[in-house]
Amino acid sequence: MIRPHYPLGSLLMRPAFHLAAVAATLSLTACVYRMDIQQGNLLDAEQVEQLEVGMTRSQVRFLLGTPMVIDAFDANRWDYIYSLRHGRTREVTKRQLVVWFDGDTVTRIEEPIPVPRAPSAVTG
Repeated sequence: MIRPHYPLGSLLMRPAFHLAAVAATLSLTACVYRMDIQQGNLLDAEQVEQLEVGMTRSQVRFLLGTPMVIDAFDANRWDYIYSLRHGRTREVTKRQLVVWFDGDTVTRIEEPIPVPRAPSAVTG
């Protein structure tokens, strides 16, 4: 009786093949994609520069969007918070802007964690 020849079957039975398959599987698990995680209000430096004392709440909301946090104990404080965690480097970028109101009018603007400004052209 003649037996058929199965070269793939004999390859699957070799220990070297099993070792290579395990090594390939382990190396692929190290290639995990880590995505960037953005949270909060993206604060643009141009928008922050347009913010002025004397603006109304609706003007601030139109310019910067809805605040991330409205203090439950002080309704005259709006917090705009943004954080970006880079997946690959695990580096965290944080920005914060606090807008204070008296009634419906902006009285103070604080930047505990400043919004980076675009580099300006040096004229001379």
